[in-house]
Amino acid sequence: MKRVILSVTVIMAIGLTSCKNEAKQEKETTETKTEVSEDMAMADISFGVRGNCGMCKSTIEKAANSVEGVASANWDVDKKKIDVSFDDTKTDAMAIHKAIAASGYDTEKVAGSEEAYKDLPGCCQYDHEMTMNQK
Repeated sequence: MKRVILSVTVIMAIGLTSCKNEAKQEKETTETKTEVSEDMAMADISFGVRGNCGMCKSTIEKAANSVEGVASANWDVDKKKIDVSFDDTKTDAMAIHKAIAASGYDTEKVAGSEEAYKDLPGCCQYDHEMTMNQK
């Protein structure tokens, strides 16, 4: 009987030690995540992007979001303007302009790829003189 009680006690002691270590590791992981988020330098920008419709919106936002460091992108169909939030330690505004242009859409700073523009659906082939970044 003493052996059984001793065995149970040893097993419980090991289990408690294990739980304490797991809790400590979890706490350390959480603290590390917090430190990483504090080091991020988020920037918000807005700029004009030509386009016509909901399909354009999807393509433009997907292109912007494909850039490493971009947290969010929202293109306004009516205003022809995109709002982007990104980590400026990982990317910059010009990289976002270039990614959108590569998908076939003109931005305020970079002309869209003509080859990609030709592959856009008919409803997405916008007027290259269209006013963008409207208020």
